[in-house]
Amino acid sequence: MSQFDVTVIGSGPGGYVAAIRAAQLGFKTAIIEKYSTLGGTCLNVGCIPSKALLDSSEHFENAKHNFAGHGIIINEPQADIARMVERKNEVVDQTTKGIQFLMDKNKITVFEGLGSFESATQIKITKNDGSSETIESKYTIIATGSKPSSLPFITLDKERVITSTEALSLKEIPKHLVVIGGGVIGLELGSVYLRLGAQVTVVEFMDKIIPGMDGALSKELTKVLKKQGMKFMLSTAVSAVERNGDTVKVTAKDKKGEEVVIEGDYCLVSVGRKPYTEGLGLEKAGVELDERGRVKTNDHLQTNVSNIYAIGDVIKGAMLAHKASEEGTLVAEILAGQKPHINYNLIPGVVYTWPEVAGVGKTEEQLKEEGVAIKVGSFPMRALGRSRASGDIDGLVKIIADEKTDEILGMHIIGARAADLIAEGVIAMEFRASAEDVARSSHAHPTYAEAIKEAALDATGKRPIHI
Repeated sequence: MSQFDVTVIGSGPGGYVAAIRAAQLGFKTAIIEKYSTLGGTCLNVGCIPSKALLDSSEHFENAKHNFAGHGIIINEPQADIARMVERKNEVVDQTTKGIQFLMDKNKITVFEGLGSFESATQIKITKNDGSSETIESKYTIIATGSKPSSLPFITLDKERVITSTEALSLKEIPKHLVVIGGGVIGLELGSVYLRLGAQVTVVEFMDKIIPGMDGALSKELTKVLKKQGMKFMLSTAVSAVERNGDTVKVTAKDKKGEEVVIEGDYCLVSVGRKPYTEGLGLEKAGVELDERGRVKTNDHLQTNVSNIYAIGDVIKGAMLAHKASEEGTLVAEILAGQKPHINYNLIPGVVYTWPEVAGVGKTEEQLKEEGVAIKVGSFPMRALGRSRASGDIDGLVKIIADEKTDEILGMHIIGARAADLIAEGVIAMEFRASAEDVARSSHAHPTYAEAIKEAALDATGKRPIHI
């Protein structure tokens, strides 16, 4: 029986990072992945492929609507969905092979098959051909991630009534895509097909989209996406989804309690994700789950079984790839006797629509609910020379600071490259910077980042320069 110091079950951004960090720290490390490629949901059917399609559709959108304004005259562009999906697959293939290279480089043993506990220290690996082998591990890290959720009355046929996985590989551009759920996944994939010519209707139970983010971002994104042609039905509760041939009928009740029916040729169900624990044999190891089916952990991400840890989507907290990676690093370093930490308040959230949306720290709504005295500064992207030069004038930067200490408590951005810009907020808040600290830091001109400096000036009570 092969023996390892650390075994990781699952090779997503949490699992493979945990394995690499453990190997770097001198542990004999193994990783178990049930699929034939490494990288988990994120690299195979999540973050990476969705961004590939978002970029392809954005190029098409620009060619169709924006190139002429830059003096670039071309014939009417055509969207080749088959080539877009093929390119997406190429990006995924390159990325997953990169993970395999990192496994080899760090001398990590990779097992392909379904990993399940036989005991707290023994893991059975069932391979696709039906054969199996059992290994022994001093420590195990559960990193099995999550899968799309649905609603109990919805039958996912994965042809017309689909999840994000199928939406990444459609063979045609929908005529009318009905999206159930106004969160990150629904808006991103809705944007892909909206740009390619589909009619897109988003049905959301809450009274706003991206409900977990700052209200200013939700309001601005709604306005921008409506301008792009996306339709919204908010405060609307879906009660039935029926397929009849190539037509999908979605029945719902609006905020007045009146029944509404939306018909499309595809329906994307994007109502969240749930932890993936099936087949793990947790009961044999004695690992406990919480009331929502997540693996229970303490502050060190240790389960109730002392040598078994869990990270990422399979435990509580935001289901984000970078959160899982931080947790993978943390567990490996704890096992090595180090004292790492994660400030979960400073894990940024991002929506990769265009403009992009990003936030870190507390929202204005949260701080008001907590009774914290705050001051708020904001600055519109359209006031920047860089934004006018590129034509990306939608959006704003919002900075929330403590009224007394001026410490930045939250940064929220909607605009071009917000996904990259939010790192400035993470670093500032990690070092407990004040709004004045950021306002007095030189920002290159012309850049989108200047909006952060200007918003910080506004938060300090000083007037922004460019508005």
